[in-house]
Amino acid sequence: MKEQMFLKLDELYDEMVDIRRHLHMNPELSFQEHETAKFIADYQTKLGLDVQTNVGGLGVVATLKGGKPGKTVAIRADFDALPIEEENDVPYKSQNSGVMHACGHDAHTAIALGIAKALVSVRDELEGTVVFIHQHAEEEDPGGAKSMIEAGALEGVDAVFATHMENYIPVNHISHNDNYILGSSDDFVIEIKGVGGHAAFPHDTTDVISIGSQLVSNLQQVVSRKVDPLKSAVLTIGSFQAGSKANVISGACIMEGTVRTFDKDVRQEMYDWIKQITEHTCKAFGADYHIDYQFGYPATKNDKTMNQLLVNAAKDVLPAENIKADPPTMGAEDFSYFLEQKQGTYFFTGSANEEKGFIYPYHHPKFDIDEKALENGAKVLTATIFDFWKTYN
Repeated sequence: MKEQMFLKLDELYDEMVDIRRHLHMNPELSFQEHETAKFIADYQTKLGLDVQTNVGGLGVVATLKGGKPGKTVAIRADFDALPIEEENDVPYKSQNSGVMHACGHDAHTAIALGIAKALVSVRDELEGTVVFIHQHAEEEDPGGAKSMIEAGALEGVDAVFATHMENYIPVNHISHNDNYILGSSDDFVIEIKGVGGHAAFPHDTTDVISIGSQLVSNLQQVVSRKVDPLKSAVLTIGSFQAGSKANVISGACIMEGTVRTFDKDVRQEMYDWIKQITEHTCKAFGADYHIDYQFGYPATKNDKTMNQLLVNAAKDVLPAENIKADPPTMGAEDFSYFLEQKQGTYFFTGSANEEKGFIYPYHHPKFDIDEKALENGAKVLTATIFDFWKTYN
C-alpha cells in the first residue's frame, strides 16, 4: 500500500507545487487567514472529507475515515504567513505587500492536502482514520494550536505528526530528535521609570539609560551563573529604547527581551531571576520599574517511540544516511501544545538547494525552497501513517 501511495504522490507532485505557489502568492498574517482557511476547507470538502471550520478561531479540521476500523492519526499543517516584504523575483511572488510565506507554511499545507488526496484514492482500504489539522496563527503568540485543542481538534486522536521546511538542511534529507527538538519561547518588557533632566546635572536625575545598561549587563549573568551548566538557556535583550537628544537625560527606558529554554524548572528559574535582578538593580539606583513577562510556547518534546517509528518509515523514502538525528535548537513552535496532549513527533524536511539558490533561512525576505521537499515530506508522513496503523491496530 505504501508503494502505491508513493506513486500516487508522484502523480500529485505538480498539483502540490501549484497549491504551494497559490498560497505563496496569497499570504495572510496570523489570525487574519480567512481566504487561506476557505481555500483549505473547500479543497478538503471536494475530496469528500468531513470538514470543520472556525475551529478555535480560523482553524480547519478535515477527517478522512477509512473503510476499515483502526487507530486515528493526525497530521498538523500550519498556514499563516509573516509581516515581511518578499525580495524574490519569481512568478509566484507574494501579491500581498508586506506579507510573505517566509517560513514554509505554504509548503506544509500543500503537503497535507497532497496526502489527503492520495489517501482518498484508496479510502475503502484504509485501516483507520486520518485527521488533518490545518492550524492558523503559529507565528504569533498565543498561537492557534492551544485554541484548536481546546475546541476539540485532538478528540479521538491516537498520535500526531508534523514537519517543517528547513533551509539549513539540503533537500532529500530530514532531521529529527528523540527528545526535545525546539525550545520554549517567553518574552518580556521591562519599563524603568526615573527622573529626567539636563545632561549637565546628572545628580538631579535618576538616569534610566545608565540603570538600564547596568540591568542588561546584570541579566547576562543569569545564564552563565544561575543556570546549571549541563542545561540550556538563552536570554537576549532585543530592544532598548530611551532618550532622544544628547543633552537630555531620559526619565523612561523600555527594553524587550526573549528567553529560550528546554527544561521546565529552568524556564521558571529564568523568570524568577529576571524579576529579582530587575528589582534590585532598579532599587539600588532609586528607579521604579514594571515587568510584563509573557510565558509563550512550551518546548517541543518528541515522543521517542513515535520519533523512531517515523525514522524507520522515512527509510522507505530516503537513504538511511540522509536521515539524521540533530541536536535541538532554540527556535520555538506551538506544535508543542499538541505533543503535551498526544504522543507524536515533529521533524525537519530539508528544503535547501545551493545550486538553485535556495539558501536563505526562514524569516528571511529571500526565503524559498526546493519544491522536491513537498514530495519528500508527504511521503515520509504517509509512510508514518501506515506504519503506525501496522504497529498499533
